[in-house]
Amino acid sequence: MIDDVLGPSLDVLFCGINPGLMSEATGHHFARPGNRFWPALHLSGFTPRLLAPAEQHLLPSYGLGITNIVARPSAKASELTRQELVEGGRTLAAKVADAAPKVLAVLGISAYRTAFARPKARIGPQDEAVGGARVWVLPNPSGLNAHWTLATIADEMGRLRGYLATKSWVQ
Repeated sequence: MIDDVLGPSLDVLFCGINPGLMSEATGHHFARPGNRFWPALHLSGFTPRLLAPAEQHLLPSYGLGITNIVARPSAKASELTRQELVEGGRTLAAKVADAAPKVLAVLGISAYRTAFARPKARIGPQDEAVGGARVWVLPNPSGLNAHWTLATIADEMGRLRGYLATKSWVQ
């Protein structure tokens, strides 16, 4: 099990699909060297420098946190069952209600669609809330998601950051 990274007054709670095997081994989110989460987070302006996975404890100082839909580690997210994702979605909603971030940013459109029964969801802001938080779906930063580049993932994160800066959301 990998601990959630939470703190008070989170602007964004980033939510991965589930931990990979490298994350399980290290205890750090998005730990595989080819994962683009940490570089995209920096390139989008959420962090002033590139953080290493071992520095995840610094995220709450930037108003950020990390969790997962499903706690069970796997080599690929495709190994998860539909039932695991749906149950994970319910658990996540309760966790979000407790943590009260302004935005829940789910990193993976397919997992979001399954976990929350939103088959037509697209990347970007969603009309529905989860646990009382506004939802924004981002591309999965895994290196296995090859049709999204580091630059395009960072651009999508940048859109979220810009949205937060306008404070045009209502919780």
